[in-house]
Amino acid sequence: MTNRGRFITFEGMDGSGKTTQMRRLAERLRGMGRTVIETVEPGGPPIAMKIRRILLDAANQELSPVTEVLLYFASRAQNVDEWIAPALGRGEIVLSDRFTDSSLVYQGFGRGLGAETVAALEAIACRGIKPDLTLLVDIDAEASLARARARNVAEPHCETRMDDQSIEFHRRVYEAYHALAAREPDRVKIVNGRTGIDAIEREVWSIVAHYV
Repeated sequence: MTNRGRFITFEGMDGSGKTTQMRRLAERLRGMGRTVIETVEPGGPPIAMKIRRILLDAANQELSPVTEVLLYFASRAQNVDEWIAPALGRGEIVLSDRFTDSSLVYQGFGRGLGAETVAALEAIACRGIKPDLTLLVDIDAEASLARARARNVAEPHCETRMDDQSIEFHRRVYEAYHALAAREPDRVKIVNGRTGIDAIEREVWSIVAHYV
């Protein structure tokens, strides 16, 4: 392995279980003696978490698509500068619950802003930092919304703005994720999110083991 660390991202529809799988992978890697940084998008460092509250608050339904994508990249830029780039420079493993791929599918395609807009903002905010591996935990749009909304009922909170979008929006996101995986099969690996948590964990590790 080179001195540069490894950058692994988890992507997928809300409710796919990607957050649980990322935490389990972090525990496994730390048990092997690796230094692991976990982050989430939008979010991560304190400043980025403040932006997260604006983006995901269900009260902010009037947020325009352009404002939305700019805020996502503002949060991402802070995450890259404060946490991700320094950790990679130290040779550590960075695990991120979402990254630029989410902006591509949710804002680029879900909102219709286009891949070119996302690419232009990525160049400014990320300055060439891309995941070495992306695990796409795959469930369909209908299952995603059902799980996310059940979770929101069980654990009431205000971060439901994206869950409140139409089923048509979420179907566009699902299709965009699969188009991305087809374009970049070497980086984006699809994991079956419809099985049990332990089975998903085994599948994740069978992929990650070749990268770390």
